Amino acid sequence: MSMVEVVIDSIRISLTEQYRLLVLKETGTDRHLLIYIAQEIADVIHYKLQDVVVPRPLTHDLLHNLITEMGGKISHIVVSDIQDSTFFAKIVIDVAGAIIEVDSRPSDAIALAVRAGVKLFVDEAIMDQAAITPDEALDLETGEASASDDDIQIDEGDLDIFRDFVDSLNLDDLG
Repeated sequence: MSMVEVVIDSIRISLTEQYRLLVLKETGTDRHLLIYIAQEIADVIHYKLQDVVVPRPLTHDLLHNLITEMGGKISHIVVSDIQDSTFFAKIVIDVAGAIIEVDSRPSDAIALAVRAGVKLFVDEAIMDQAAITPDEALDLETGEASASDDDIQIDEGDLDIFRDFVDSLNLDDLG
């Protein structure tokens, strides 16, 4: 399996969905992988990335502490598969030289990775299949790429309602 390194680019909020969009960016390129994750996991990742101190360990802190206390060390995580638009990941753990791969949701694996300070990888075949580049517009409703902005045609007549609104504003009332 050929892997590419990625970093967390951002966590996006959809105003119409309860999920968050985790944006992973391939290092050295403009390819991005978009993964929908639960709001709670997005918050957990965000807390760690922003160095938010919580009074008690969260579940991912607990899991990281357990792995460490039992002699393991998280080596890295890898988004390893995609089936029917669902991503799968592996948490790769080194226990006394033995490598153990634990099946995981990508969001949980990434929440552990940010706690352990380890690298994130994606199987190259998944990037080839599901990654998008900045010149592809993203429909946040479906999570799918569409035509580039250059391909979008705007009829000037569609803007008339906005022109009428701006023209109706009385700027003297603002002051």
